[in-house]
Amino acid sequence: MWKLLKNAWKVEEVRKKLIFTFFMLIVIRFGSVLPIPGVYSGYFAGLFEGLSGTDAFGWFNAMTGGSFTELSVFALSITPYITSSIIMQLLTIAVPALEELHKDGEEGRKKIAEYTRYLTVALALIESLAMAVGFGGRGLLYNFNAWSVIITVVTMTAGSALLMWIGERITEKGVGNGISIVLLFNIISSLPADLEGLYLRFMWGRSVWLQALSGVIIVAVILAMVVFVIVLNGATRNIPVQYSRKMQGRRLIGGSGSSIPLKVNTAGVIPVIFASSIMSMPVVVASFLSIDYSTIGGKIILALNSSSWCNPAMPWASVGLVIYIALVILFAYFYTSITFNPLEVANNMKKSGGFIPGIRPGKPTSDYLQGILNYIIFLGAIGLTIVCVVPIIFSGLFGVGHLSFTGTSLIIIVGVVLETIKAIESQLLVRNYKGFLNE
Repeated sequence: MWKLLKNAWKVEEVRKKLIFTFFMLIVIRFGSVLPIPGVYSGYFAGLFEGLSGTDAFGWFNAMTGGSFTELSVFALSITPYITSSIIMQLLTIAVPALEELHKDGEEGRKKIAEYTRYLTVALALIESLAMAVGFGGRGLLYNFNAWSVIITVVTMTAGSALLMWIGERITEKGVGNGISIVLLFNIISSLPADLEGLYLRFMWGRSVWLQALSGVIIVAVILAMVVFVIVLNGATRNIPVQYSRKMQGRRLIGGSGSSIPLKVNTAGVIPVIFASSIMSMPVVVASFLSIDYSTIGGKIILALNSSSWCNPAMPWASVGLVIYIALVILFAYFYTSITFNPLEVANNMKKSGGFIPGIRPGKPTSDYLQGILNYIIFLGAIGLTIVCVVPIIFSGLFGVGHLSFTGTSLIIIVGVVLETIKAIESQLLVRNYKGFLNE
């Protein structure tokens, strides 16, 4: 990786893109500590400390780089954009008009991107309005009046829109993968606090050799998980495809072979986000209602709270972990089913004269692809579960508390880093080809 960056820095065009991306990240960090006028910045940080469902907010706060609890200008971060992108992706499958737009090529995708921006601003407006009105009179705003609410809503909405714009500019003028890089930068900015927490829990006040042993174990676990995520992201099942030869004019074309690469982790991190959102929703609501946790309803809420899982003092609460694993697997199948259509792939292969050796074209090909897809989806879901459950078990057994560096964060970090490296490599490759052609 360092060699790649060194080679990239030598190329003026790529160097300018790297510098542009760096300055955009500085702007993001500046906005993450810039307070909203008239807002008590420590309100949510103090509120979450007194709630039993603190972990329900941890993932959202990690995605904002800590801006949410600090209530900065970028408090909403790019979460409205991520939500709107997922919604538009689902609507593209469900709404025929959007599906036609998606098939129209570059122009259609630009139109869908425009709708995504509008939806992002709408979601940011709704979220900021709900926060300003719902918490404004409880201490969030120093002066709870219409003017303060308007300033808060406009500032938070504008901050989210600005981050979306920065992400698009990084994609256009930077190294690419702009939105993903913004999310990666936010998550990484929370890592120093996690490392401090691990140090205080396992190393502070202990002998030197115990500190060294604890450090080696922590680093070994993290490295093992990173390697596992890299393997999970890169694992594919290649389906061989053969194309029949046919006459076109006076030429005989075709007869070549290729393959359909099916990723093991077909759904990416989406199943984990969906499952975490569903599990945390009742916990968040119960936290604000001051529910009695000694009742049956309170114990159910505790079982849904990830901070209670794998806790030796509450072994029954780990039932929620089983539900969480089931949801991850369920959403892995659901999301893949709406983004990959074996019947459509089989029909396209048939139209182009392609076939899988030993499998008849048409429905038999579709059934064959579906069977393989079901198998690899399950493997991918199990892999996602392992990555997400290891930090939960570690946190529950050793009482570490909430960590921003969860399995979900790790999947995003590794995925974005690999994508960015590939993007830089492709830019260097294109530049080399251009130089060769010019010569």
